Amino acid sequence: MNSPLYVITGATGHVGYALLKKLEETGANVRILIRKDTPIFDGIACEKVYGDVTQPETLIEAFAGADVVFHLAGVIDINVGNEDAIWRVNFEGTKNVVRAVQKCGVRRLVYASSVDAFAPLPGNQLMRETDDFDPMSLDGTYAKTKAAATNFILHACRVENLDAVIVYPGACIGPYDFKVSNVGEMVRMSMHGSFPVSLSFGAYNFVDVRDVADGMIAAAEKGRSGEGYILCGEQITTHGFIKTVAEVCGKKPPKIRIGRGVVRVAAPVMEVYYKLSHTTPLFTRYSIRKLLSNCNFSIAKAQKELGYSPMSVRQSVQDMVDWIREYEGDK
Repeated sequence: MNSPLYVITGATGHVGYALLKKLEETGANVRILIRKDTPIFDGIACEKVYGDVTQPETLIEAFAGADVVFHLAGVIDINVGNEDAIWRVNFEGTKNVVRAVQKCGVRRLVYASSVDAFAPLPGNQLMRETDDFDPMSLDGTYAKTKAAATNFILHACRVENLDAVIVYPGACIGPYDFKVSNVGEMVRMSMHGSFPVSLSFGAYNFVDVRDVADGMIAAAEKGRSGEGYILCGEQITTHGFIKTVAEVCGKKPPKIRIGRGVVRVAAPVMEVYYKLSHTTPLFTRYSIRKLLSNCNFSIAKAQKELGYSPMSVRQSVQDMVDWIREYEGDK
């Protein structure tokens, strides 16, 4: 009997690569859809198909014979001015993936949405899974596209009998940060002693990419079709996170903590700097609003139905720092 074939879109991404590594460790039969080859896949046992989620014809070859498709390809961009590309990849690309899954007779689709698709509840109210998303009520193009794509998949499950499970990861941290995320940039700056200030406000919910990968594999095996599962980790204040990163890096936490008023004034200027310098954005008007919004998510459903059990922020940051040192060298 042939072993199941798993296909991953977005394998060059933070979670996608972690998922690829997890599946490879189990000896699974894996195929990845990539736009171009990269050395990060050297030595990894997987089949490569070249294509793009915005090019529907390439998806048929990629999904042929697949048992499960993990759809993670997407654009995460908190800079302004890239809205059309984000909609094209995150929404239209997801529609293309669904149609290709249906044409190829794939048994199950597992889609990585985001907790950003949820409209934040007032205060610190606990937020749970829902099947009611209103993209236009959300803040930011990324959130809107993930909510719209999620709606499309849920509708296909209800009306067209699509077998799909949706997961909603929080802010991802951990190893395999090849593309340098905004959190990864912060960690690298701290490692080199160049993160001078902290913030006196805000919080967010962080999760290790390996925990998300485990959750997605469990969703493929045990998740209920048409259902969603929040895959978050630990909720921590902004200052608590910056302090944890500094301690893991063997540095003293920043003594200066700036308030939201100062950051709000500086953010528009920083956005211009990030765009002109082509550097990873840390603090933008959007990211500040996210830090101030409700990030209290329940993982009870994923714990009960998927056996989900995320690690601590400190452990994830430690592994992230160790990976960066090994991959880039401790400069």
